[in-house]
This record gives sequence, C-alpha cells and structure tokens, in this order.
Amino acid sequence: MIPSIVFVVYYLMRNKLTDELAVCGMNAVLAVAEHHPQTINRLFLREDRLQSFTDICKQLAERKRPYKLCEEEELERVCKSVHHQGVVAMIEEPLIEPLSLEDLEVWVSEKKTGVLLHSVGNDHNLGAIARAAAFFNAAYIILNEKDTEARLTTSAYRIAEGAIEHLTIRSIKSTTAFLKDASKRLITIGTDTRARMRISDMGDIIKTAKEKNKRSGVALVLGNEETGLPKDVKDNCSHLLRIPGTGNIDSLNVSQAAALFLHAIYEH
Repeated sequence: MIPSIVFVVYYLMRNKLTDELAVCGMNAVLAVAEHHPQTINRLFLREDRLQSFTDICKQLAERKRPYKLCEEEELERVCKSVHHQGVVAMIEEPLIEPLSLEDLEVWVSEKKTGVLLHSVGNDHNLGAIARAAAFFNAAYIILNEKDTEARLTTSAYRIAEGAIEHLTIRSIKSTTAFLKDASKRLITIGTDTRARMRISDMGDIIKTAKEKNKRSGVALVLGNEETGLPKDVKDNCSHLLRIPGTGNIDSLNVSQAAALFLHAIYEH
C-alpha cells in the first residue's frame, strides 16, 4: 500500500524551530495516537483527559518522551488556541511527497478514485473537498506545487473533520503534464460550467470504459472557483462535465461541486 499522510488535526500550529506541529482536540490526538504514535514527541493534557490517553502516555514514557498534565492556560499557550479540548500533541511535521510512478501504478491497478486540485483557491476548500473525498471512498488528493493557497494548514485539517487520515496526499509540478500521461490510463473528468456533457452522463462514461475493459480508476479535476480550469488543462482531460442548475447564480462552491461529482463516481 502507498504510505499516506494520516494526521487528523483539529488545530495546527507549526513550530519552526523544532519542525513540529501542534495537534489539538480529542479526536485529532486520539487518531494520531492510534495510527502514528511514533510521531508524537510531546503530549500536554488536562487531568480529566488522562484516562483516554493512558496507552500513548505509557508509550511516550517508554520512548523517554515527555507528557504533562496542564491547566487551560498552559494548553492555550502551547497551541496558541482555545480550541484544544484539553489535549495537545506536538508531532513531527508531515511532508507531502511528489506523486511517483509507483503511486500512479497503484491508482490504476486498484481502480481508485482521486481528486486533482488545480488552484482551488484556499485551504478551506481543500479541507471540505477532503471530507467529501473520504466520505465517497476516494483514495487520493493531488495538489499542484504552484498552488500556494490550498495547503495542508490548520483550517484545512479542521474543516476536513478527520478525512485526511483516509487519503493519500501527493503533489505534482504540472497539472497539464500529469494529465497528458494519466489520461491514457485513467478516466480524467474535468469540471467545466460550459461543458456540453452533464454530471448525469457520468454513468455512461464509466459504463463505456468498463465495456472496453479500460476501467482503471478516475481522476476528478477541479479548478479555481472564479476562473475554472485553464484551457490547457481542459484539453488534456478525457471528459468535461458540468452540473446543470437554474442559472440564478453562476456556479456552486468548488467543494459542493466536488461532493456531487464524487457521489456520481461512487454510485457507478
């Protein structure tokens, strides 16, 4: 299996001196303790939370790593937030690896669904899209290295509500270059408000691919809310689809559109 970024973070604060991230919130820290306990360097918690973290405290003691019972004020100082829910873990900062050929091979062979984000705009959108992706059993989120806004930040993790734990996060240098190769092996679906085909055509697209024995995974390509996907990206997608609406407003929020497209893929 491909190693995934599996840190579920309610609040994220980077410590530049130690290359650590502050992970706050009950579910967030419990998830890290369950899946990647070795990444926890230090733990701070209220006394009433101790029972929930007995195992990780024992592991930290065995590794000669500190844990400390704290009051509210100290927890707030540690994570720079009031949203700590009585526990803060300082973990090693996760890194996003570049998408490799091996990653793509697994994506194709296991017929997974992934989401490719091209300048989606901000970390709030990234978090909401991640949540939808995990809900509808997508396996990958691919970020463009040039997109400086949609990053794995505090807000992205918080809004994702734990979804990032279930996704493999990778990066690429060029969306167009990736699609030129991937469209030969994956069904690449670009979103375009002016497309001729509709989201209701998704079933026929996937059915046709199955009949030709080419069902090898899907990449959903999402663009910026204001400008959409650039022409060179759209030109390298297998299909372009739109979500029909009343026309009262131009389009949906990109995360709303993502959820609808991911549901359509999941259903087929």
